[in-house]
Amino acid sequence: MVIHVLHLGLVPYGTALKFQRTLMELRKADRIGNTLLLLEHPPVITLGRNSQVGNVLASPELLALKGVELVEIDRGGDVTFHGPGQLIAYPIFDLRSFDPKVGAVEFVRRLEEVLIRTCGDFSIGTQRIKGLTGVWTYALRDKPEAKIAAIGVHISRGVTTHGFALNVSTELDFFSLIVPCGLTGKPVSSIQKELQKPVPLEEVATAASRNFGRVFQSQMLWLESLDDLLGQAAVTAPKIEGTTPANQDTPARPPKELHNMHGDGSEIA
Repeated sequence: MVIHVLHLGLVPYGTALKFQRTLMELRKADRIGNTLLLLEHPPVITLGRNSQVGNVLASPELLALKGVELVEIDRGGDVTFHGPGQLIAYPIFDLRSFDPKVGAVEFVRRLEEVLIRTCGDFSIGTQRIKGLTGVWTYALRDKPEAKIAAIGVHISRGVTTHGFALNVSTELDFFSLIVPCGLTGKPVSSIQKELQKPVPLEEVATAASRNFGRVFQSQMLWLESLDDLLGQAAVTAPKIEGTTPANQDTPARPPKELHNMHGDGSEIA
């Protein structure tokens, strides 16, 4: 099994969301393989399907002043924050392509395992907490346990979108604008805060990719550009013998903003 990896850098949330949806349709039609997007977002608060508007503590005026976007989306979970210095991982996986196939709960547990191993690569011990989703630091005598990574996924006909957000060097003051994941009184942390020193996000992205390979027992193949990824979609094949692939009319191209940032150098008007 091969998982293609594409590191996109800083991408506006709406642009990345459009691209995820394009890739989801291409994956459903078996026009691309399993794909992992690694990126960052400008400041944005997202409201999942189970979110409570009251968990956004800041007024629209304050959000505008701080340059924070507010977006309602279709992932699971409550309110969360994304911003620079946070590693975002969006796996576009067909869970039925793994042997044995992976269920929804198992997929989330595997994402947690990727995060636990990645934090461990930087000598940070982390844990699951029963009844909660995400990954947490351990409580010590002088500090409580804190959430270092959030998970929220969407699955449509076996294909995943959204994923996890790992705080690397994120400005944690932004989290005071919300009740993170709807959990009152629970602090957040980051790799930088735990180590008391900066860690390049690219190093964390490399570690996360390596751990995806281990946890999903797959070879991770890093791609240079969007064109390398979408070139796969030129050849189509049915998922199941005797059926016709769905969504054959899905354009094998990213949003123009993303292409102009990460494509082959040619601009789309």
